[in-house]
Amino acid sequence: MSYYPPVSFQFTVRIAGSKAAVDTGFQEVSGLDAEREVVELKEGGENRFVHKLPGAVKASNLTLKRGMVLASSPFFTWLKDTFESDLSRPVKPKSITVSLLDQKQKPLMTWNVVNAWPVKWQIGSLDATQNQIAMETVELAYDRVVRKVERTLTATGTFAP
Repeated sequence: MSYYPPVSFQFTVRIAGSKAAVDTGFQEVSGLDAEREVVELKEGGENRFVHKLPGAVKASNLTLKRGMVLASSPFFTWLKDTFESDLSRPVKPKSITVSLLDQKQKPLMTWNVVNAWPVKWQIGSLDATQNQIAMETVELAYDRVVRKVERTLTATGTFAP
């Protein structure tokens, strides 16, 4: 049996503290990345090169896209409270888990996004000349992402539990 990379269209999103089905239906997820900064150090008297040392790890914002949801839910309430607040109460970070699924809807890989909080909530353009679903995009800043392989590939080309 040959190995084929997993498809990217089968995934789930879970937001800590929310059991509402409407909070898991996202069309697109991006921003699951990490990048180590490079610190350049110039050595006195040495002009041929610059030392490059590892610096801090930074992450982009996590972006979630979906058709606009009109129903109230824990995720919607969290967004609304964050953006309509005068910051008299602290912003409450949440953990978000994104899982890539196999053809049997079992997780292959999971990304746990730690201490996420909303930084942007955007409604897509309303255009009378287009026949499209009204979309909303949410961007979340986060501290770090922890990647976990849920199932590994065996020598026979199947995934082990």
